[in-house]
Amino acid sequence: MAPVFILITIAVIMALSSTYANDNNPLQDFCVAVPDASAAVFVNGKICKNPKLVTTDDFVATGFEVPANTTNRLGFGAATADVNKIPGLNTLGLTLMRFDIESNGVVPPHIHPRATEMFVIVEGTFYAGFVTSNPSDGTKNKLFARDLNPGDVFVVPPGLVHFVRNVGNTKGLAYVAFNSQNPGFIAVTTSVFGTNPLISTEVLTKSFQLDKKTIDYLQSKFGGY
Repeated sequence: MAPVFILITIAVIMALSSTYANDNNPLQDFCVAVPDASAAVFVNGKICKNPKLVTTDDFVATGFEVPANTTNRLGFGAATADVNKIPGLNTLGLTLMRFDIESNGVVPPHIHPRATEMFVIVEGTFYAGFVTSNPSDGTKNKLFARDLNPGDVFVVPPGLVHFVRNVGNTKGLAYVAFNSQNPGFIAVTTSVFGTNPLISTEVLTKSFQLDKKTIDYLQSKFGGY
């Protein structure tokens, strides 16, 4: 990876992990997470490890030089450095992701309910965008989208529907940062047509102005990613 991309990635991490963290600010230097299976109670996050038992390994993850698996119907994959991989991230309001996408691959419209997203393009050409909500300033459902090339950085405000497509002829790579240790991922299609149990056909035919046959077909297609 060229040095400029490393510097940009570091800048993204630092920006999202400082003043603008979306999660609650920590009350101590660190709160290294203990494995969920060892927790006696449930908390909003993870229980802290005894500081005397913390080691350097609690703040390290390896393997992000390896491309993520993209052999799926959408052609994209992600390797995530979150609190489950790096226990020392607990309460620090940060998640980092390596994102690989095949030519013509797509990340379908989705939202992250608990985080702002920022990503830097390292390889390939992406078409990415997001759609505004329904504010009173006249920008209702406005699309903000453009092609992105290596070195470009794109920001998606929290909770807005957004998407990514690789419009280049080669595999793409980006690094993504979220200002939450649990940003969440809600795919629009799966959340509507792939629920368990399924949403009533009557609700969906009326909502989308489609016939029952079409709704049945869509529900058969979106069983999750």
